[in-house]
Amino acid sequence: MRKNKENYFDLVYQVVMLIPKGRVTSYGAIANYLGIKSGARMVGYAMNASHTMPGIPAHRVVNREGVLTGKHHFSSPSRMQELLELEGIRVEKDKILNFEEYFWDPIELEQEG
Repeated sequence: MRKNKENYFDLVYQVVMLIPKGRVTSYGAIANYLGIKSGARMVGYAMNASHTMPGIPAHRVVNREGVLTGKHHFSSPSRMQELLELEGIRVEKDKILNFEEYFWDPIELEQEG
């Protein structure tokens, strides 16, 4: 059964809400967790649409290399970096330094439970 876009977006947002403060994840990790192979682009679409919704920590979702590819969808080009830095994550030239240290994989949820 194929899920419609709105339902898929809601599932993405549910995962994004679980990202711990001071950690980040990638579009692909979310797609993998949701069982949607090659769904990173769809996660990106969901994140782009989330900026009008309060409470979605979209700044915690980056590309697989730690690059702030979604920064242009924030209120200013530097806002995503500012929000990450408020959580103790260092960013230089639009890339998270020591990305592996901050990366959170939603698959960890299944391993905990």
